Amino acid sequence: MDDRIRFMNGVVFWERSFEYLEVGNIVDLANAASGMAVHDECKLKFLELKTKRTYRSIVFKIEEKQKQVIVEATGDPAQTYEAFTDSLPTDECRYAVFDFDFLTPEGVPKSRIFFIAWSPDTSRVRNKMIYASSKDRFKRELDGIQIELQATDSSEIGLDVIKSRAS
Repeated sequence: MDDRIRFMNGVVFWERSFEYLEVGNIVDLANAASGMAVHDECKLKFLELKTKRTYRSIVFKIEEKQKQVIVEATGDPAQTYEAFTDSLPTDECRYAVFDFDFLTPEGVPKSRIFFIAWSPDTSRVRNKMIYASSKDRFKRELDGIQIELQATDSSEIGLDVIKSRAS
C-alpha cells in the first residue's frame, strides 16, 4: 500500500488506496494535522475566565462540519467541580478548562487553570483521533493554561486528582 501526499487547489490531500482525505489548507500549516480552526469565541471566553473570572469552566466541542472548535457550555463562578465533571458527556470527547480554587497547606488561597482533554473509552475511535490530533494546536490558542490532564474516565479527573495536581 503506497501513501502519498498531493497538493490540489491549495489543499493538502493524503492518498491511500485511492481514498482522498482532506488534511488541511496549505496556508494554515499549524492546522495540517487535523484541519480544525479555533473560533474566536473560544479565545474570548477563555480570556474572560482567566482575567475577569466570569466563568468557572468552559467546555469546548469540535464541530466537524464547520471544521472548528466552538464553545459548547460555560459554568458560572459558583459552579462546583462535581457539577462541571457531571456536565461532560459520557460517550463523546471534549476539551474543557476549569478554574480551580484551593487553599495551600499554609492557608493561602490560590487558583489554577486546568486544561482537560476528555476522551472517554466509550467514544468513537474517529472522535478520539480528531480530538487527539487537534489538542496541541487548540491548547496553544489558550494562553494561561497551568495544568493539563488527559482523562478517559471520571476517576482520572476526580476531585482528589485535581487537588493533588494543583498543589
